[in-house]
Amino acid sequence: MKGILGRKAGMTQVFTIEGELIPVTVVEVKPNVVLQKKTKENDGYEALQLGYEDVKESRSSKPAIGHAKKANTAPKKYIREIQADELMSAEVGSEIKADIFAAGDVVDVTGTSKGKGYNGTIVRNNGTIGPKSHGSGHHRHIGSLATNGRNNGVINKGTVMAGQEGVYTTTNMNLTVVKADAEEGYILIKGNVPGPRKGLVMIHTTVKPVKKVAAAELISYKGISVEEELNKVSETINEELAKESAEKEAVEEAKKKAKSAAAKKEKN
Repeated sequence: MKGILGRKAGMTQVFTIEGELIPVTVVEVKPNVVLQKKTKENDGYEALQLGYEDVKESRSSKPAIGHAKKANTAPKKYIREIQADELMSAEVGSEIKADIFAAGDVVDVTGTSKGKGYNGTIVRNNGTIGPKSHGSGHHRHIGSLATNGRNNGVINKGTVMAGQEGVYTTTNMNLTVVKADAEEGYILIKGNVPGPRKGLVMIHTTVKPVKKVAAAELISYKGISVEEELNKVSETINEELAKESAEKEAVEEAKKKAKSAAAKKEKN
């Protein structure tokens, strides 16, 4: 397993050379610094402590500054542990970049969902409103909280009520990496990831059995004119059409041979 920290930048779309549109989330991934290595001998488990985004020493505490100096780096805003057995060869102070992942890797992305403030039970729990007329006086209220049986008068734990909505730690699983660029510092992930824009996310190898799928070849406009890319796409389409026509011709020839063979047998 391997992992890295980044910030959700937003969503966009890319195209494959076959013309397929892929919706992707752009995750800004600056180099992560290894602040500490946890080992079985000292800590009972193996993990890497990664730091992300520098903080001024004037805005940091002395323990944080001292901890960062052990790795010859500045204090970090975010510090997270990742049980990354594939990255245990990295030394303290080294940088981990976006190229630890490649197109086709299947990952899980963990983040904090968008906070929505204090909401009533209708919005927060998808409740049903009461009658809208005839003076019921019950439109968007929570409804009866009474319980039946031996514990009558006691509100059971877990009863849906009004309260704060959002700000949950959630994980979207089985997402595919479409592209990873260490130079530009970003990773494109197919689909959506939890959290608002600029929210911190953790990308790590999926816990599901399938760890890698076939990578899609994207259209690249870097250093190539649009006409050249369109020609490349048209060539691919023409090759597919030629292949389909060749298969059809082969099927028709096989049918003709079968008919001629059957006609010869009838004459004999």
